Amino acid sequence: MAAMRKPFFIVALIVLALVIMIEAGSFFFLDAGDKGGYGDLQNPGLGIIYQLSIDGLLLFGVGLIGIGLLLPDRLQGRIQGILTLIVSFLVLLASIVMIYLALALLMLMVSLLLAIPFGTVVYFATFADFETTAAATTLSFIMLLKLVFAVLLLLAHERFLQMKSLVFMVLTSLLATVIVSLLHGFAPAGFLVSITDGIAAIVVAILAAIWSLILLIGSIPAVIKVLRVDRALSG
Repeated sequence: MAAMRKPFFIVALIVLALVIMIEAGSFFFLDAGDKGGYGDLQNPGLGIIYQLSIDGLLLFGVGLIGIGLLLPDRLQGRIQGILTLIVSFLVLLASIVMIYLALALLMLMVSLLLAIPFGTVVYFATFADFETTAAATTLSFIMLLKLVFAVLLLLAHERFLQMKSLVFMVLTSLLATVIVSLLHGFAPAGFLVSITDGIAAIVVAILAAIWSLILLIGSIPAVIKVLRVDRALSG
């Protein structure tokens, strides 16, 4: 990576960080009224914010590449293995919790909708008013920024295309945004978007769990190697 064009790489990191900031703050735009938003589970919009799990892993992975530009190879390998083990484990736990919460919310919404008449009334009062226009605008902007990130990464160095795990992680990030957008538009009626959004959130969280598990397993040999080296040096 000696010939990396660092300005493109740095801008790519900034763009991806901006994506994460938008996802983290999306609930402010999805529920602009005084209904309490996520805190009261009245307008979930989980599909957008759940992308944080995948895009956070992506930013972490690209950030490790950036750290590798500053550190010696020996120290780089030690740090990457340990950090990947810790971060992937935490994201895996978070993804499992996210799946559980999204599934519980989805079951609650479906149960209320089918519990005619009183449950249905509660559903319409609580979940039917989903901000589809704001969500679509946010998703479009997120997708645009992700594409810009991918182009900038390619401009930084063509060899990134040879890093299969990075390429597939970028594609997974793009796929997550597409899935959320499609499921928002798949609902036959506007009042059902909260339900399809819950389904999208579960799918995104599962993708994040799979990636975190892959990274966790992949980091174990590196950590074992570091422990063996430390033991040999101490001996």
